[in-house]
Amino acid sequence: MNLVMDATTMRTIILPFLALPLLLNAQVAATPSPATKSGIQWLTIEQAEARAKKEPRPILVDVYTQWCGPCKMLDRNTFSDPKLAAYVNRKFYAVKFDAESPTPVMYKGKKLENPDYKQELAGRRNGTHHLTYAIANVNGRIAYPTMVYLDNEMNVLAPVQGYMTPQQMEPILNFFGEGHYKKGDYQTFMNGFKAQW
Repeated sequence: MNLVMDATTMRTIILPFLALPLLLNAQVAATPSPATKSGIQWLTIEQAEARAKKEPRPILVDVYTQWCGPCKMLDRNTFSDPKLAAYVNRKFYAVKFDAESPTPVMYKGKKLENPDYKQELAGRRNGTHHLTYAIANVNGRIAYPTMVYLDNEMNVLAPVQGYMTPQQMEPILNFFGEGHYKKGDYQTFMNGFKAQW
């Protein structure tokens, strides 16, 4: 058996295999997953505040940036989880907030802006929005992502920094979503918490 091939024959055999991952990826990207269809229903901070006045619920704010890798992992691995998304949609008003956005927002009757935003840095590290300082500050430190839990009157209950899996978020969501925070502290709650997911 002769194993020597000319370049044309080799290209004819190899090229279809090189193109296969691109074709498969295009097929996967074109077909939304069930998690995408049942994803979290994101609102603006103003929409969440208006809805919370009509039908009181706690508010979950995902404070992220466009350049943050763990923020993208949170979207891809955690917020896409069908059980987590269904729970958030049922128990919270969910807000996705770009911590470096140039867009002014109204929060508790005040207009908050990002005076340090620079258009030439769009999509990269940029100025920090004043809403980020107002709700996502933990001991003088801002980090991304930060999940901020607000009550129905827009008061900060807790900012929780860092990437989390659905299983890590479940007790925190339950603590605020079921109103346990009104009855006691988180450590006491965790002593009796049983995971469902």
